[in-house]
Amino acid sequence: MIGWLEAVVLGLIQGLTEFLPISSSAHIRVIPALVGWPDPGAAFTAVIQLGTETAVLIYFRKELWEILSTWTRSLFVKELRGHWAARMGWYIIVGTLPIGVLGLALKEQIESPFRDLRLVGTTLIVFALILWYADHTARNKLTLEKHLSFTHAIVYGFAQSLALVPGVSRSGGTVTAGLLLDYRREDAAKYSFLLAIPAVLASGLLEIFEIGEGRAPDWGPTILATVISFVVGYAAVAWFLRYISTHRFTIFVVYRIILGLFIILAVTAGWIPAQG
Repeated sequence: MIGWLEAVVLGLIQGLTEFLPISSSAHIRVIPALVGWPDPGAAFTAVIQLGTETAVLIYFRKELWEILSTWTRSLFVKELRGHWAARMGWYIIVGTLPIGVLGLALKEQIESPFRDLRLVGTTLIVFALILWYADHTARNKLTLEKHLSFTHAIVYGFAQSLALVPGVSRSGGTVTAGLLLDYRREDAAKYSFLLAIPAVLASGLLEIFEIGEGRAPDWGPTILATVISFVVGYAAVAWFLRYISTHRFTIFVVYRIILGLFIILAVTAGWIPAQG
């Protein structure tokens, strides 16, 4: 079972890695394996993500309020339907559909086979290379308010659904899709964070009933990890958005490759088990 020390460490890891394109779920999976702790499981991972998602809700509170209020009023006021905030509401809904459907369909795989560290290491490397390619070929010119469409929202949505496999990274997958569509780095990341809100909240609320049952951690450590992930996550999202406004994703690409190779080596050498 997850204890208080593990909760503190995993909360810090979740907060630091959720918004960076390095896969928080991969870190939550591999670090306990390295130090001999039990796999915290998919339920624990989903619930503590509520902390980092709360950080997003607060950080983007003004934009979110405008989107929610304008979208709601546009249902009754025809003139508001062309407003960027009303359209963004629909784009978030449409972009959430792929991960919602696939998340339910692949629930058993998410909780076991997808957490195999050999798969985690491989996806870290493969998607690092895809991110590098996207970052170096993107024209970095489109903005959300002017250019986001239903087609682009669906592409973003399927990219987000790839994060069901630990190692892909929710932000990494959606940001990569945005870059391939030629969106500016900041806009690709911003939509990635907004798009994650419904999926993460739904996943966390569904899994919250698993906490304290079976092999899932108890409530106390889970709540502590969630609170820590919120505090650290708020700082991380602010830093990340500033960083990518003037830097490429190279540092994250290199880190992913090194981590992926280390995980594969560790499993192959028998230092850590492939399965939790």
